[in-house]
Amino acid sequence: MFDVLLTTMNVERVKYIIWAADRDRAISFYKEVFGAEATKHNDFISEISVAGAAIGIHGGGEGKRTWTGMSFQVADVVTGAAEIVAAGGQLSREPQPEDDEPPHLAMCIDPEGNEFMLTRQR
Repeated sequence: MFDVLLTTMNVERVKYIIWAADRDRAISFYKEVFGAEATKHNDFISEISVAGAAIGIHGGGEGKRTWTGMSFQVADVVTGAAEIVAAGGQLSREPQPEDDEPPHLAMCIDPEGNEFMLTRQR
C-alpha cells in the first residue's frame, strides 16, 4: 500500500492537549500550582509550559472527568496535594504512605475535570 521510502520524521515539538470549559480558570490553576508559564493565547487554544513540557488548553470542554495521562513529579506529594486542593482542584486518591516511606502518588483532578497524577521520585 505504501511504496515509499520510510525515513525518520523530524518531530519539532510534542504538546499534550487538555480540554477546558473555562480556559482562563485552567491557566490560572496550572500557573498557581505548577508555576506554569503562559506561552500562547488566542481564540482557539492556549498553551502553557511546565518544567519544559508544553500543554495546550483547548476551549470547549464540558467539565467532565477525563483521564489525561499527565504526571507531575514533585519533591513532596503531600504538600503538593494540599496545594492542588487549595487552588480549586480535587483528589480522587489522597497520598498514602507505603512501606514506611513517604507517599509517592496522589491522583488529582483540575477544576476542569482533567485527571492527572502527582508523584515523587522513588
